[in-house]
Amino acid sequence: MKAAVIGLGVEGKKAVNSLLKHGWEVYATDLNINVDLEGLDLPMLSMNMLDSEQTVSIVGDNITVDLGFTNPYAIEQCDAIAMSPSMFGGSFAEKLLENGDLLSDVVTKHKDIFTIGITGTNGKTTTVHMLKTILENAGKKVLVGGNGGGGFSGYYDLILEARDDDYDILLVEVCDMTLDFCRYCFDFDMIGLTNIGNDHMNVHKTIANYKNTLVRFFEDKVIFTAFNQDFNTDFKESASKTIPYFEYHDELKLFGKFNLLNAGLASAIARELKVPKDVIKSSLSDFEAVEGRLDVYKINNASIYVGKTDNSDALASVLSEKDFYALFIGTPRHNEEHRLDILDVAVKYNPEVIVLFPGLEDTVDMAIYRLNLLGYSGNIITVNSLDEIIELVAEYSHEDAILIGGNGQETIIEIQERIRLISEKLS
Repeated sequence: MKAAVIGLGVEGKKAVNSLLKHGWEVYATDLNINVDLEGLDLPMLSMNMLDSEQTVSIVGDNITVDLGFTNPYAIEQCDAIAMSPSMFGGSFAEKLLENGDLLSDVVTKHKDIFTIGITGTNGKTTTVHMLKTILENAGKKVLVGGNGGGGFSGYYDLILEARDDDYDILLVEVCDMTLDFCRYCFDFDMIGLTNIGNDHMNVHKTIANYKNTLVRFFEDKVIFTAFNQDFNTDFKESASKTIPYFEYHDELKLFGKFNLLNAGLASAIARELKVPKDVIKSSLSDFEAVEGRLDVYKINNASIYVGKTDNSDALASVLSEKDFYALFIGTPRHNEEHRLDILDVAVKYNPEVIVLFPGLEDTVDMAIYRLNLLGYSGNIITVNSLDEIIELVAEYSHEDAILIGGNGQETIIEIQERIRLISEKLS
């Protein structure tokens, strides 16, 4: 079998890797000759590279990659196409849907599995893992994955994995930017909404637009929304059934009311699936923070809170529950200036120190400019390395609490690992 992968962003690279892993031959293309290929598992045997000033072709075992151009003949020879979710809804996507060439139309076993989607702005990954733990403890064989940017292996990997084994439940984390794409590719039986927050406004433009996309996504589905969620009336008109959920009230190791809501969503779905209450309770009482998500470590007198808080609502939900002496904030990509509004929230809570470090990209200068415009009167420090961050954590470790968050999941995971090792050594 041969597949074409159109677009080599996060999902495209994940698709290439998954297709190769599952024994497919791959033709991949991206019109950007300078696209970042880091994370792409290109087989290096018999590799040839042909290039010009305008285009690059990479030819290897079972794969051809064209950059700067697309070979229509190569696409025509493929059995299926995996396109970037960001392309869904465009003219090229419509042509694929007419021809039934999208990978989800060619490999279809996943549509026969009971499927649960978890979407929203914040808390998706934690909720997915909570629900996975509950369902597996209830004896279900669960295939979990989804949004490549969220740390999973991508949507196409789910589709391919579902074909290769027998699962009871397919559990999908759905990014708020891929709602229409996922509604087409997956046959959801239930959908849980964690929350609606201020993120990816470069795509949604407004919360109202985001809400309208959710209304389409929820159409004729069984959905779970928080009891106090905005737009519940709109969602009720669209969905076949709406089920409210509330904060979880039993024992939970995780910090924050937002995690009580995540647990409330996971338990509400589990109850609807007739999972025994004792299984839900024991599963959640033992649940540990997911890698990269907010966890707490003790160093000297300080509690060090570390986790991705890459939008203003995520950061506000943490700062509203705890006073922090210092905030360490990872910066966003250059084209995601809207995410700098986390600094507006930081200034509102007025910590003594704000430490800026490159998160997704080095936009520290942009962050400093934003803080100066906001009139922040505390101490602004910039750092460029993990060692510098650790040195400052040690310096502030006699204060009550420090938060390390913002953008840059991989960087934050590295910080978490270092902080954890130090904490364990000192305990």
